[in-house]
Amino acid sequence: MNFPLQKQRILPGFGTTLGYTIFYLSLIVLIPLSALVINTAGMSWDAFLAAVASPRVVASYRVTFGAAFIAALINAVFGALVAWVLVRYDFPGRRIMDALVDLPFALPTAVVGITLATVYSANGWIGSFLEPHGIKIAYTPAGIVVAMTVIGLPFVVRTLQPVIEDIEKETEEAAASLGASRWQTFRYVLFPIMAPSLLTGFALAFARAVGEYGSIIFIAGNMPMVSEITSLLIITKLEQYDYSGATAIALVMLVASFIMLLMINLLQRWSRKVTEG
Repeated sequence: MNFPLQKQRILPGFGTTLGYTIFYLSLIVLIPLSALVINTAGMSWDAFLAAVASPRVVASYRVTFGAAFIAALINAVFGALVAWVLVRYDFPGRRIMDALVDLPFALPTAVVGITLATVYSANGWIGSFLEPHGIKIAYTPAGIVVAMTVIGLPFVVRTLQPVIEDIEKETEEAAASLGASRWQTFRYVLFPIMAPSLLTGFALAFARAVGEYGSIIFIAGNMPMVSEITSLLIITKLEQYDYSGATAIALVMLVASFIMLLMINLLQRWSRKVTEG
């Protein structure tokens, strides 16, 4: 009598594994977030609106999300260019350049912020050339965009590289043989293939920039209503012992982050369907 062979699994059974997973996620994610929601729930609706919709807080939203959107757009354009060069061209120092893309992942964010503030200050290597022309980067909202661009670049490059590697060069040659120009080849052949992953990289870079703190505070100037990001405002309220105000603003950022993560997952699912189709 033949018995069906059971699939052998390295990890324990589903029940045990699921139990450990839920416990671990509850310990490091769900319990802290639940405390945040419970603390905010103790506020009245008027107090909550006053905390999350005051002019200073709204200005911080505008700075944070506006700068993150601009930085993600910049990374979408130049990140795609960097990914294309790293995949399609072989040149001296290519491996070093490829490794440098991941440098924002390895460096502490404070180091990135201090370095950018030094380089783009009036006496810095780059700032000294820009300052005479009336272009000021350090301690302005432009500095926030620069910092967010630096920390978001790897997300776009690493998302696009596998897709570009899968595009066969024969596809471009076929388009050229049919009389398509380089722009037409990119627009009608390459871009539709790269678009889903490019959108995913854009969303990842945007979400990362919204939650950034360490690399921004050293170059932003941190002026209320001008160059103050929401993360810094939360820290400021905690230092002032305004725990209710801090948790209320943090809850707004939590909801925004959840929505962005949901959009990223939907984009990734769509990207897989397009690739498989």
